[in-house]
Amino acid sequence: MPDLADDEPWPELPYAAWRETSETLQRWTQVIGKIRLAQTPWLNHSWHVTLYVTARGLTTAAIPYGERTFHIDFDFLDHALRIEASDGRRWEMPLRAQSVADFYAAVMKALDDLDLRVRIDGRPNEVADATPFREDRVHASYDPVFAQRFWRVLQQSDRIFKDFRTAFLGKSSPVHFFGGSFDLAVTRFSGRPAPLHPGGVPHLPDAVVREAYSHEVSSAGFWPGGGAITYPAFYSYAYPEPQGYRSTAVRPEQAFFSTELGEFVLPYDAVRTAADPDRALASFLQSTYEAAANAAGWDRAALDCAPGQVGIPRSIN
Repeated sequence: MPDLADDEPWPELPYAAWRETSETLQRWTQVIGKIRLAQTPWLNHSWHVTLYVTARGLTTAAIPYGERTFHIDFDFLDHALRIEASDGRRWEMPLRAQSVADFYAAVMKALDDLDLRVRIDGRPNEVADATPFREDRVHASYDPVFAQRFWRVLQQSDRIFKDFRTAFLGKSSPVHFFGGSFDLAVTRFSGRPAPLHPGGVPHLPDAVVREAYSHEVSSAGFWPGGGAITYPAFYSYAYPEPQGYRSTAVRPEQAFFSTELGEFVLPYDAVRTAADPDRALASFLQSTYEAAANAAGWDRAALDCAPGQVGIPRSIN
């Protein structure tokens, strides 16, 4: 099996070449995210359903189950899915081409075998085709090369997003991965309530969407493409969108405002091929945040701070 352990940190990721794998993985990650959702008290903005980037793939982190805990990991180096419980019991299966129905059946049986009796909502969210997991035999692709490349892009993005997060004193989300929208995201909050969201997200209850956008945000992330965008891209948006936001000049020069999506977009290839990819992405995150915060009149004097430094506490005057 190809091993990209020594491959470039920002690899090529042409969406058309791995679209079928991407659509399958989106549904697989939703199955795993819904397991976490079923066992975790609601956390604001649906933060309790997310996965997190690891040195090998994606993880749920610890999920409570009575007095026990367990976690589920995607390993994109060894191409395996693992469930490990706090009593030492574990289960593993290879990540390979198989239908969503077979993946779902194997995972749910494994949970039962580990005495983890979890039941989930069996329909995918935020996708046009909401065929129940147990019936979906259309999505059945897994290209290990592109799955690993996708994780490598998440790995690099996660690193830059986390640096960006340190320069904000207000409420900020973790850097986390949503299986529903299939993106890695980080969100800053002004602290002010937002107008009621109109809802209308495909196959997602309006109550969930309205709770997610209950407060004013500037949010940024990465997604691999699909729908209106047929290439991988970084994005940034504000809710509610303030007047003058979309006409603000942002960096780098390849970034633009998509009227169709209602957000700023920076093609992934513009970052991948930049002389300094880290700087290119960081400039996009900072300039689009400034566009949102300035247009909406956020209290930046109270919310912003210097980026964090390793081992040095933030100075308090």
